[in-house]
Amino acid sequence: MAERGRAGVVGLGAMGSGIAEVFARGGWSVVGLEEQPAALDRARQRLATSTARAVERGKLDDAGAQALTARVTYTTDVADLAGCEVVVEAVPEVAALKQAVFARLDAVVGPDALLATNTSSLSVTALAAGTSDPSRVVGVHFFNPAPVQPLVEVIATVLTAPATLQRARDVLEGLGKTTIACTDRAGFVVNALLVPYLNHAASWYERGFATREEIDAAMVGAGLPMGPLALLDLVGHDVTTAVLHRLHEQTGDRRHLPTPLLTSLVEAGLLGRKSGRGFYTYDADGPTDAPGPVPAPAASRAGELPEALLVPYLNDVATMVGDRYATAADVDTGMALGCRMPRPFDQLAALGPAATLARQQQVFAETAEPGHRPARLLEQLAAADDPDLALHALRTADGRVPAGRLG
Repeated sequence: MAERGRAGVVGLGAMGSGIAEVFARGGWSVVGLEEQPAALDRARQRLATSTARAVERGKLDDAGAQALTARVTYTTDVADLAGCEVVVEAVPEVAALKQAVFARLDAVVGPDALLATNTSSLSVTALAAGTSDPSRVVGVHFFNPAPVQPLVEVIATVLTAPATLQRARDVLEGLGKTTIACTDRAGFVVNALLVPYLNHAASWYERGFATREEIDAAMVGAGLPMGPLALLDLVGHDVTTAVLHRLHEQTGDRRHLPTPLLTSLVEAGLLGRKSGRGFYTYDADGPTDAPGPVPAPAASRAGELPEALLVPYLNDVATMVGDRYATAADVDTGMALGCRMPRPFDQLAALGPAATLARQQQVFAETAEPGHRPARLLEQLAAADDPDLALHALRTADGRVPAGRLG
């Protein structure tokens, strides 16, 4: 495979190592940077383990694995990133740390280099503003594990040049990734929809409306690949609460405050799978039958599942598309590829816009939460002369319900 370019990756933890592998698989020469030699040794082992697994699964042959490994070099000297056409920073989610990385890169890389941050919750704008040329900075939110997950959210700030955004998408799509474009808003597309849904599920459990098994089984039965409480344990409660705080900071929506149970679990160090306990308790074989956190006693509302969790999530979807933050096609792509969830507009079509609106109106009447107000787009779809045709047009256009389709 001919070399396609030279890329740098700063920070070689699990995500950074994966991003380095993605570029190397795509034929790029990769320079991986870490501060400590021990961290470089761990990165080398991650790449060796990942490529060996790919060989076992028939995704690579031995020669391909050796060539891939040879395309990655490791360094502790930032000066070795000079000459890189693209540099992705993937250091921990600490704003000051990422800003320091960009300041160092500014002094090293050429003026035409594309700079990208792999953040899932921080402001890309704030990171870009501290560089000498913020027009060349974008966010590139890979999903874990990066070599396997096909989706990358590409985030443009108000300072990003249109050519920079297009260049980033071209590079990533050349690596075999599917991209969706976002502006710099908390949670981007996927986390802005997924994380409030997970928080809502945790709230239902905390309030004693349903058991963890009832909640998870109901949502799997609705076509989701994993129940929300099991998914919270997999993601990590510390990660989830960090995203929720970022969402609440920007939106002021009380639904984006972590439910007290999640906060308590984090304070107790019960972070989910990585700590061995969360909503479930885990051993080497997976979840055990050990009881979970004790919820408040309440009358069961398990019979309202899965719609009780699904409908507010779909209302958030309709709000996002109605606000023109993302198109219906990008939301469908984001949730399907980023979370392996059913495409939300498939779910909306199955439930029907009118039935979804009626259920969301009940939720809003019950909670009086402004964030639960039925989305204007949902009202438009429910009132359309032909809701199915309006949904189809929405999914194939730019996010608007076509004129003449409303009742």
